[in-house]
Amino acid sequence: MAEILFKDESYQIVGICMEIHKALGMGLKEINYKDAMELEFQTNNIPYEREKKYKVFYKGKVLSHPYVADFLVFNAFILEIKSAQAINQAHIAQTLSYLNVSSTKLGIIINFGEKSLKFQRIVL
Repeated sequence: MAEILFKDESYQIVGICMEIHKALGMGLKEINYKDAMELEFQTNNIPYEREKKYKVFYKGKVLSHPYVADFLVFNAFILEIKSAQAINQAHIAQTLSYLNVSSTKLGIIINFGEKSLKFQRIVL
């Protein structure tokens, strides 16, 4: 059986997201959940970078606009925040793109837009 990447860290992040979802409920804008996440990261001494920018290369040249991930946590994996009806293929494709440009192996999509918090781990 394969080892789960960043198991303890992922568990901690999902727990924080559940707490936020319980307090704020569903249906707010993504920015509201991101603000709450940032407060929780600070309170829990979790290392993070919000709106982490990654250079995008094309034919050996850096493109003008970076790719911006919602969070890089523990300097190890991408956290993508959504407030949608459901996690869909476009969200998965976007997270895979973040993994490719960032050279990280794990991305977690968190969806606050449903009655119960939903999340999906994406592993390269």
